Amino acid sequence: MTSAIKPRPSVASVAGATTALVLLTALNFVNYIDRYILPGVQEQVKGEFRITDAQIGSLTLWFMVAYMATSPITGWLGDRFPRKPMIVIAALFWSGINFLTATVHSYDSLNLRHAALGIGEASFGIFAPALLADFYPEDQRNRVLTIFNVAIPVGAALGYLVGGTVGAHFGWRMSFIVSAVPGVILALLIAVLMKEPARGKSEGRAKLEKGTVLGLVRNKPYLCSILGYAAVTFSIGGISWWMPSFLQRVDGRSQSSAAFLMGAITVVTGLLGTIVGGTIAQRWSRTNGKALYLVPAIGSLLAVPPAVVCFFGPQLLGTKAFTLPGLALAVFLIFLGTGPINASTINAVRPEVRATAMAGQLLMIHLLGDAISPRIIGVVSDRSNLALGLGSTLITLVLGSVIFFIGSKVAPPLRHSDGPVVA
Repeated sequence: MTSAIKPRPSVASVAGATTALVLLTALNFVNYIDRYILPGVQEQVKGEFRITDAQIGSLTLWFMVAYMATSPITGWLGDRFPRKPMIVIAALFWSGINFLTATVHSYDSLNLRHAALGIGEASFGIFAPALLADFYPEDQRNRVLTIFNVAIPVGAALGYLVGGTVGAHFGWRMSFIVSAVPGVILALLIAVLMKEPARGKSEGRAKLEKGTVLGLVRNKPYLCSILGYAAVTFSIGGISWWMPSFLQRVDGRSQSSAAFLMGAITVVTGLLGTIVGGTIAQRWSRTNGKALYLVPAIGSLLAVPPAVVCFFGPQLLGTKAFTLPGLALAVFLIFLGTGPINASTINAVRPEVRATAMAGQLLMIHLLGDAISPRIIGVVSDRSNLALGLGSTLITLVLGSVIFFIGSKVAPPLRHSDGPVVA
């Protein structure tokens, strides 16, 4: 990718970039609220439909199947057509699906509804980062995508809280209906207030060329970024899906208490981890261009010991006192890499294939990550216990760390907007 000296951005362009960042981050909050409502109410769902843990895990599997099947199509669209109208349509679509949850009265219908939700969320998850990258230069994307991905822990926490609290008082269907309203509002605000940037604006106009997509499979930094992210996503996806049930079964919590604790831990430690990890990577990258890979590598590896204490403390130590502290520390350390991982993916590819690259990332992290981890954990739980099922996430945390360390060896130089290139 070539670099050139660019003029100082105008006030209007800065304002447009800020507006896009604020609105897309807000919509990302809603995206993750919608996704994490179901774990907050899944014990209610299990009781009503009389299903197994494996079937509960399959709800996420089919959500991710739809998510992954959609991503190649939306990636192709995102590299060729304006992304703003497609983001608006995606938000309205998934909000409408949530409204329709009131009509669900069987396990198969819930499975179909949850799969349809994945179509809208996959579209947004591809278009939004690629659009933001066109507003901001290479050295600022870690900061911008860290802000954008703050929505993951906060939105997930609110999803647990909305699901657990509203579900306990008004039934689990009402939780999905309540979550649909903000998505509609934000879709309309984006339609009115946000502008579509020129593709490749932060680097100069981009032109799609034949062979660039095939080049992604030979791009070692890109592959290390998405495969390491897939391994970590297996872990965090499985933990986030099953931990509310773990707290109810093993820790003796009520549904509302488990949802509140999981939500509180996720929002505090996940938010703190995202901010701290993004800040460390931003500063470290001034002197070490490999920082975007090293931060998630170190964070994933350090998360293993507290996760062991969380899952197996009641059995090995004979006490439940360390379950919540172990969970909090593990979540904090895993989330250190959230912003840097996404920035490394964006920076590893050319501007004309960013949407396709993000589609590839989403496909791989879900195909090898949280599409299969809830079901695998559920199957192991049915045959042994939930603690042992959650223990499978320890293996992928170590694997993700190893892949990120390999990525740091092949990471491309990081170009800064003020001139220097850092290897």
